[in-house]
Amino acid sequence: MEIIIEPWKKLVIHELTEYQFEDFLQFMGATARAAGGGIITMNWANGVTFQILSFPESEVIVEEFLKGIIHYSNVLFALKEKFEKQIRKEYGTFMMADMSANEHLVQLSSVLKENSKFNKS
Repeated sequence: MEIIIEPWKKLVIHELTEYQFEDFLQFMGATARAAGGGIITMNWANGVTFQILSFPESEVIVEEFLKGIIHYSNVLFALKEKFEKQIRKEYGTFMMADMSANEHLVQLSSVLKENSKFNKS
């Protein structure tokens, strides 16, 4: 049996939405409350916290996946240099998942940082 590891070839992001970090938490908290509440989980890598919105699975999306192409409908993000596993606010409890071991999400976070209107470095 041959085992092949075939990395993704392309990631297409159809929309980027950037927030200041506090605004991002407030938006995510409001969205979670509207959906019934609970702990809000966000991704973090390379100084960026983000939430990925994917397209619903369809024949077209699966065909793209098999070609090695990922499509995200929107990536919501905010700069957050320091990783914090949990953040508690009056409007919600937030858990950050450190995605530093996922190479494609580390690359994504670098692109988000480069495209940030708030990045001062």
